[in-house]
Amino acid sequence: MRISVVWHAAVQAHEAAPLWQDAARRPSGFAAALLLALGLWQGPAHAQDLTPRAYVVAPVGSNAVVLTYSHLGGSVQLSSASPLTGAHSDVDLAIAGYYRSFDFFGRSANFTVSVPYGFGDFKGTVAEVPKESRRSGSLDVIARLGVNLLGGPAMQPAEFTKWRQNVLLGASLTVVAPTGQYDPTRLINFGGNRWAFKPELGYSQRWGNWVLDAYLAGWFFTDNSEYFSHNSYFPGTQSREQRPVGAVEAHLSYDVQPRLWISLDANYWWGGEIQLNGVTNPLTEQSSSRLGVTASVPLTSHQSIKLSLSDGAYVRYGGNYRSISLGWQYGWLNAPRR
Repeated sequence: MRISVVWHAAVQAHEAAPLWQDAARRPSGFAAALLLALGLWQGPAHAQDLTPRAYVVAPVGSNAVVLTYSHLGGSVQLSSASPLTGAHSDVDLAIAGYYRSFDFFGRSANFTVSVPYGFGDFKGTVAEVPKESRRSGSLDVIARLGVNLLGGPAMQPAEFTKWRQNVLLGASLTVVAPTGQYDPTRLINFGGNRWAFKPELGYSQRWGNWVLDAYLAGWFFTDNSEYFSHNSYFPGTQSREQRPVGAVEAHLSYDVQPRLWISLDANYWWGGEIQLNGVTNPLTEQSSSRLGVTASVPLTSHQSIKLSLSDGAYVRYGGNYRSISLGWQYGWLNAPRR
């Protein structure tokens, strides 16, 4: 279980395009705010996750506490018409999570919740004026419910030790709640001030020590009804909408030995055009992909660590960053009911 984060900065910058002329006249004022938008990490990077073995079956009553540190750094890819240059962000995330598996009408199911906190440094140049800022705050909480549809019945530990994976088909729903820190008067926030929902279908198949995973998902968002509002630039209220984002993800992993595995990861996502006060900006449409590698290493019978590295493979528009993540997991089984 892990979270990745993305810049929605480029989107914010182009939403404010009609104000570029005013920003150039006042580089110490609104231009500075637009620069901060370049470093915006507004909630989870919904389509950019790289999570191998997300649909692996666990015995009923499995629990895990997960602590993760992630560092993400890189630039923001903008159109040639933008006066913003040299935009760069470095963000550190601390994430606490909990996992629980259970019996859902005879099928294997699980629930996860993750609570992130971020620290970020943002730099760039607007109208030839260098600007930088540092922010910290809580990000939006993420909860996920996954259910196996084929190949993975709910099993007690004794049954699970005799079971061998073949083909698995699962479904999940991820919900991002607007719990992160958000100030509608600011252009840069860690919280998104909106709900997000991701229904997903997942496929997993094992051949000996090899496991192939593939996921197909869509992200859907509610409106942010107080986007950059109630300030000296917009005394009223602005509304920000985002169209759905489609995402595909694939992983090929290999078991070196029990609980020790390594995975090659890739994804691709598209869509997500932004509307500001009902006006769509076609420059905000995304079309990008990432490549990465993940390794899981057991420490004891209850503990393991997971290391993930990823980088942008193709970025048409938006954040182009490199990510490194290190997670520690402690797991245990509840005693089966008699």
